[in-house]
Amino acid sequence: MEYSIRNCEIADVPKLVVLCQKHAEFEKADYSPEGKEEGLKKALFNKQPKLHCLVVATKETIIGYVSYTFDFSTWDAAPFMYMDGLFLEEEARSFGIGEILIDTLKEIGREKKCINLQWQTPQFNQRAIKFYHRIGGTGKDKVRFTLDL
Repeated sequence: MEYSIRNCEIADVPKLVVLCQKHAEFEKADYSPEGKEEGLKKALFNKQPKLHCLVVATKETIIGYVSYTFDFSTWDAAPFMYMDGLFLEEEARSFGIGEILIDTLKEIGREKKCINLQWQTPQFNQRAIKFYHRIGGTGKDKVRFTLDL
């Protein structure tokens, strides 16, 4: 499969929203695309981006993405990188692209002096969990809570 990994561009945002919708469906989560293009453009493309995103591009389209942020750990008293989302279209899986994306994030995190890379995945996503263990990730038993504001 021929592809390239590059920073998300403004023209990619409509397809990124479609991929987010597919990602949410895969994770059995609710997702409304309404207002997402505008919100993502504001977060990704300003002087101090709140969100960063790499896309997996073929000649024709975008087939995957990884999004990430930077935060600070009170316990570690150090910055860390948070992988907010990693998703590949079904036809793009099993080519090693996910591992390349994570390796790229590790490089970026080291350049930014981050102490670690953190992320989460649903417990039912056993394929992803096996992948994360294979590349050296360690899981923690926690329950994720959200509170609407």
